[in-house]
Amino acid sequence: MNIAFLLTTLVVVVTPGTGVVYTLAAGLSHGRRASVIAALGCTLGVVPHLVATITGLAALLHASAVAFEVVKYLGVGYLLYMAWATLRDDDALVVEAGAEPRSVGRVIASGVLVNLLNPKLTMFFVAFLPQFVPASEPGSLGVMLRLSTVFMVVTFVVFAAYGVCAAAVRRQVLARPKLRRGIRGVFAACFVGLSARLAVA
Repeated sequence: MNIAFLLTTLVVVVTPGTGVVYTLAAGLSHGRRASVIAALGCTLGVVPHLVATITGLAALLHASAVAFEVVKYLGVGYLLYMAWATLRDDDALVVEAGAEPRSVGRVIASGVLVNLLNPKLTMFFVAFLPQFVPASEPGSLGVMLRLSTVFMVVTFVVFAAYGVCAAAVRRQVLARPKLRRGIRGVFAACFVGLSARLAVA
């Protein structure tokens, strides 16, 4: 395994972004299981970007300003929706101990959308993966698939770790209503900030 690839992947994944924010929110909201499911959803959201990169669709997205803008603003809109939902719904971030948990499908779908509607992820793979793939040698597709799998595994492990850590302090958060409201505000602000960063990309 290319150590440079592994280290670069770790830096990219550990750096807080939309997926990390969503997984942290899931851990605080619904506990350890939900955080792991959210991490899985965010990881699955990487798959379309990998497929686009491998099949060459990412090059089209990179070349077409209109296509990039459409996907980008869909992502901006979804992040703003996440911010609005977090502020509007008392259960959007931290729920009461006896509240009904969100369905697995809903948690995964939200996680997938968080990463799916982020064209910067596709752009990253366009510039990132080719550096570690010997294009002139046979089997380059297999190398790309293996590296992509490593990226997804690292994504899941890191995101799940973030979520489990958040779930560990969930009980303390539940006991403090003011703290719950403050955290909801912080996460809403994070979603707004991430949407603004994506909008100016």
